[in-house]
Amino acid sequence: MEEKNRLTGKALEREREYLFWLCQLPSLGAVSIRKLGAYFGTYEAVYNNIEETLLQQTGVLKKKQIADLLDWKHQFYPCSEKLPSLKDKSIRFLTPLDQDYPEKLREIPDYPMGLYLRGSLPDMEKPSVAVVGARGCSAYGEQLAEEFARALASEGVQIVSGLALGIDGAAHRGALKAGAATYGVLGCGVNICYPSSNYRLYEAMTDHGGILSEFPPDTAPKPAHFPMRNRIISGLSDGILVIE
Repeated sequence: MEEKNRLTGKALEREREYLFWLCQLPSLGAVSIRKLGAYFGTYEAVYNNIEETLLQQTGVLKKKQIADLLDWKHQFYPCSEKLPSLKDKSIRFLTPLDQDYPEKLREIPDYPMGLYLRGSLPDMEKPSVAVVGARGCSAYGEQLAEEFARALASEGVQIVSGLALGIDGAAHRGALKAGAATYGVLGCGVNICYPSSNYRLYEAMTDHGGILSEFPPDTAPKPAHFPMRNRIISGLSDGILVIE
């Protein structure tokens, strides 16, 4: 299905509800969700065609994913009730159906079908650089990351990183010291600061930049999540600076 500029008004909101519901199922990845939408035409049609034989005919899902989706059908209404409550938590749900979905992300093959956002999105008209590196970095490496990020931000370059210990946190601090916005992509829900030692930085970034994740709120950080979030960091960026 063509995801951009196709729907408006109530039809758009309805599709966003079905997409939100699909994005809550952990065993469905971004590519599987997009392929299901393309096969059935709409995400509402995915819901209406949840039957084992039909899902097998798509050739999109594995056996376990089909079983999970059959069970998940009963969770549509509970999920749809969660969507409006995100605003109360200052969280926005953003999809490829939305006009302001980051254009740079559409260029990666497995772009996220749902993003959760606290704060603001990077400006797609401005250059962005990801500054990333080791968690257990040297003091010199941390200093270098902060200095590079501060210098780049002073020249109008947006800094994107992962809010992790070490290089990531130093990069965000450097951008903030330059008086610029900076953006962190998490491997957990956007309402969770991980690591907790970066809480002051996390709070500052919600006011001067943004916190993004494709994982639903309250999702705990897991090792498998971090390689997944890295594609979003790189997707939002025009260049990547790796330190240590």
